[in-house]
Amino acid sequence: MALQAGLESLDPLSIERSKTVELEGVHFPIELVENWGLVWDFKAQPDDLLICTYPKAGTTWTQEIVDMLQHGGDPKKCARAPIYQRIPLIELFLPKPLPSGLEVAEAMPSPRTLKSHLQIQLLPPSFWEQNCKIIYVARNAKDNAVSYFHFHRMNKLMPEPGNWDQYLENFLNGKIAWGSWFDHVRGWWEAKDRHPILYLFYEDMKEDPAGEIQKIAQFLEIDIQEAVLNQIVQHTKFENMKANPMANYSTMPPSLLDHAVSPFMRKGTVGDWKEHFTVAQSEQMDDVCARELEGSGLFFRTEL
Repeated sequence: MALQAGLESLDPLSIERSKTVELEGVHFPIELVENWGLVWDFKAQPDDLLICTYPKAGTTWTQEIVDMLQHGGDPKKCARAPIYQRIPLIELFLPKPLPSGLEVAEAMPSPRTLKSHLQIQLLPPSFWEQNCKIIYVARNAKDNAVSYFHFHRMNKLMPEPGNWDQYLENFLNGKIAWGSWFDHVRGWWEAKDRHPILYLFYEDMKEDPAGEIQKIAQFLEIDIQEAVLNQIVQHTKFENMKANPMANYSTMPPSLLDHAVSPFMRKGTVGDWKEHFTVAQSEQMDDVCARELEGSGLFFRTEL
């Protein structure tokens, strides 16, 4: 495939960290903003399925669950290609000559499963026009912030995060790639009753994976036998995902993703934020969450 061949021939010296610029009040990598017209004009198809999250909220986990459901729980079929080829991020623009996420998506046969981290107001309108099904996953702000910080550190295309204190300040103010976590989770939450959106919580998935996988199967109108369900639960356990080269992004060159700095799949737990937040930072995050989510009915658990 063009993407894999391109990755193998990529010049490590050509890789530079991106900068963010604002688009309609949301911070994005500059490469995305420069190509925004292509993203906005993306032509969704009625049988497209979109998996959408704020970055590092359980996206890859959900992608692998969905792919397993679509292939009857057959891990061999899910090993046909790395996850980023099977379910591309539509708004991803990699260094040339690598194809964009849009180009990968447009080359796929129907039905397609696609991925996005876009805030709801910036989703290409064709997804609404075609009434596409969307699975949204939200993760508590504290763990999400920590996971995204380590992703910034290891992803050589992401903006430099600075130290933890600087990064957290930017996270709280929405001045990071893909914008405000608060606007993201609230925007999608408020839309879920107007569109075919299944809104899931990372913490629920950790606590009861079988129950949440059943919810996804039901949403996708897939009948699932208990034996297949158990197989999917096992296949998508964190330690198995972390060891799976078709899911753990280890097929990306270290010039793009440096797993020696921090693995793409780091801990996959609820409550790791306690290793990073000071008491004052935790209280500050609680205050901002209370203010930004007030009246929404949204509630997040920060420990299990």
